[in-house]
Amino acid sequence: MTDTRSARRPRRDADGRVAAAPDLIGVALGGQTIGFVVLLAYEGIMSLLRLSEFGHASGWLSLILPLWLFVEEFRAATYGAYRVVVAILGVGFGLAAGMTLAGLAAQTFPPLVSGTVGAAASVVVYSLVWFYGLRWLSHRAG
Repeated sequence: MTDTRSARRPRRDADGRVAAAPDLIGVALGGQTIGFVVLLAYEGIMSLLRLSEFGHASGWLSLILPLWLFVEEFRAATYGAYRVVVAILGVGFGLAAGMTLAGLAAQTFPPLVSGTVGAAASVVVYSLVWFYGLRWLSHRAG
């Protein structure tokens, strides 16, 4: 039998969580890129049909696939209060970073671009807080 496991898949630990921080960030940003491309196609179609102007959709919609990944990561983590604490901290820090960068980008770019920039910052910050915070707290909890 051949091995069906691909080397391109993110490595996972025994609990089913992504085992390396670069893998988590890469998969999350890859999902966001796919969401952004779909959003661009939607905006293009709506613009061609003259139903809206191009670039006025919120770039935050590109977070749909990364949110799905983060929910699956939350479910794969062992039960304990520390996973809830880390998730809340990740959301707080991620939103703070994302909203800051989106606000700065909104002065120059349309909502599609500024929201995507904010979403990318949120993804990176949440991934880092989730990955390292969860491991740190789970080791301390014993």
